[in-house]
Amino acid sequence: MKTRHILLATLLIGTAACTPAGEGITTEPELAVLTAPPMVPPPVGNRGPKHLIVELEVIEKEMEIADGVTYQFWTFGGTVPGSFIRTRVGDTIEFRFKNAADSKFPHNIDLHAVTGPGGGAEATFAAPGQSKTFTFKTLNPGLYVYHCATAPVGMHIANGMYGLILVEPEGGLPPVDREYYVMQGDFYTEGEFGMPGLQPFSQAKAIDEDADYVLFNGRVGALTGDNALTAEVGETVRLFVGNGGPNLVSSFHVIGEIFDRVYTEGGTSIHDNVQTTLVPAGGAAIVEYRVDVPGRLVLVDHSIFRAFNKGAIGIMNVGGAADTTIFSAAHETAVQERVHPGKTVYDRTCLACHGSEGEGIAGIFPPVAKSDYLNADKNRAIDAVLHGLSGPVTVNGIAYNNAMPAQGLNDQDVAAVLTFIYSRWDNNGTVVTPEDVAARRRN
Repeated sequence: MKTRHILLATLLIGTAACTPAGEGITTEPELAVLTAPPMVPPPVGNRGPKHLIVELEVIEKEMEIADGVTYQFWTFGGTVPGSFIRTRVGDTIEFRFKNAADSKFPHNIDLHAVTGPGGGAEATFAAPGQSKTFTFKTLNPGLYVYHCATAPVGMHIANGMYGLILVEPEGGLPPVDREYYVMQGDFYTEGEFGMPGLQPFSQAKAIDEDADYVLFNGRVGALTGDNALTAEVGETVRLFVGNGGPNLVSSFHVIGEIFDRVYTEGGTSIHDNVQTTLVPAGGAAIVEYRVDVPGRLVLVDHSIFRAFNKGAIGIMNVGGAADTTIFSAAHETAVQERVHPGKTVYDRTCLACHGSEGEGIAGIFPPVAKSDYLNADKNRAIDAVLHGLSGPVTVNGIAYNNAMPAQGLNDQDVAAVLTFIYSRWDNNGTVVTPEDVAARRRN
């Protein structure tokens, strides 16, 4: 997981003098701590209002949107979503906006937390290489979206130009053990989901609202595998959830949890005991829950084809002791425990080429259903997932000559996805363990 300015955050926490609430703005401007997703800056606590300097640069850069697939993103701070900004009500924000010299397009920023013309858009319009500054006061507590508002606005947002700014209430939010930053966005590419190579933006698909990718934090797998969120049994978790759009409404849900509290649409109205919460395009929500049992929690957009077919899925790995009075799965075998997460990995990384029933694509990608190639040699199957496979192969008597890239999965996920495949579609039921994968990785 990428983080920025963590050392600066530590220094600021250790050295900044807190002003009690109600004593007015401190005289010395202070550089705000910004973080890249999924991390967030430290809570404001019980400090008084400050004069904060926020420095944010627009960077246009090519990055992976999925394994083997790249996209020309337009970003705030070099990430999608952009840097998380944390303030409190009554702060004066000196916003220093810069458009990188190597950008090809003008940009600006509209912060929904701003009371003023265009949310700052007019004041920050900057050609490549230009910098602009404006000042505003945070009047209303809540979690707010920011985005580029340069025409064509939809295209700028669709290329990843959005993020969140939190305005905490006086006294700060109640303390929790873990906080994370998750933001959904829908992407429109000339190629279909998973088509390799650099994929240009498709204006026609965007107008039709026909998204190829619906993603958390700007990439397929941004919150899975080694990037999964973590928590421990007994901890309280707070998710700052945003939706950059540009088009789709999110039905945000965590499989295996119930939200104890939801700050509806990012405001101060709280709903208790919520299963799924709507997050509109250009909107946000704060969700909180206590983790009671260990295992994998699955973050999804419950418009469920978006999760399993377009990328809107994440994982929170929960460690700690089981409480069988809350949940007992003694009947689950080790194989079953791998099969369930294995399906998630398969849907994310394999389905586009090998099909929902393992049928493959005739003449292009071989089937994994009833596959003599897989069933004959477990180690060969592990090697293919770890290192990729290219050149001629024969599967079920049919010759194929294509390339499968290395999938970049950790040992747990390789074991899970192969055990899932072997357990389905008339395959031989082979069990692959993380230890099997680790042994092949060392070879």
